[in-house]
Amino acid sequence: MEPIKQIKLDSLMAISKGDSRIAIGLIDGPIELNHSAFQDSEIKTVREKQLAACANASSIACTHGTFVAGILSARRGSDAPAICPGCKIILYPFLAEQISDNKTDNSLPYATPTELSDAIVETIDKGARIINLSLGLRTSSLTKCDEVEEPYDYALQRDAIIIVAAGNQAQMGYSPLLLHPWVIPVAACDELSRLASFSNFGPSIGNKGVMAPGVNVRSISSSGQYFRMSGTSVAAPFVTRVIALLYSIFPKATSRDILYSITKRTSRTPHSTIPPLLNSEAAYNVLKIKYS
Repeated sequence: MEPIKQIKLDSLMAISKGDSRIAIGLIDGPIELNHSAFQDSEIKTVREKQLAACANASSIACTHGTFVAGILSARRGSDAPAICPGCKIILYPFLAEQISDNKTDNSLPYATPTELSDAIVETIDKGARIINLSLGLRTSSLTKCDEVEEPYDYALQRDAIIIVAAGNQAQMGYSPLLLHPWVIPVAACDELSRLASFSNFGPSIGNKGVMAPGVNVRSISSSGQYFRMSGTSVAAPFVTRVIALLYSIFPKATSRDILYSITKRTSRTPHSTIPPLLNSEAAYNVLKIKYS
């Protein structure tokens, strides 16, 4: 069974390819824009002089950015999930292409608090309604980080939903990226809907997050082909584009209603450390009752 089937995306994808007025902020590496699967995608950078295209296709930054973007907006019919190709991507390519291996952990790139804070605020100011953070934070996981709390508060004020990869250390614990009540943490599951062996978990993830496919997911390679990757950074964009589709189908929906539809607690147990599986059909039905 393909992971994409488990989260019941087919019904949403049949309704909409996404609305170009819905802008998704992707804070990641540059993208191999010459890949044929991106030929109809609308991808723009936050700053005018930022380079959206890869200078070095073999770099970790390019590989990661291209793979995540493929899940988000590759054309339908390609070998990538291609969930919401009609939506617009606002790219903040903060990852340097010379990034070294010791700054990554199982495909999850890292940012400093200052880098991330600036990127979130600028991407929201450019019009992003959803922010995808398939990355980690280069700071202690035991420390509350005001530099992250402030842009999260700003996102709340501007009604921009933030999706955050839970991390790949197979640990139960806290992360300053996941603590804010406005974010949706995303853990990775395998093809049988079980928590992936590498995925982080914990109260902040179990109480308000979801699981999405993150094991052997197929998407776009920066070399022009396709390949498979595992990680919570792979799982996060599934949630991001489901939210983008929901916004496209229900343009009058508020961000709070969208957030509730994704994270509603019906399948959770008190003090859970493992979140439920993302259920896009259930989220659609919640919004349909109110907005149809």
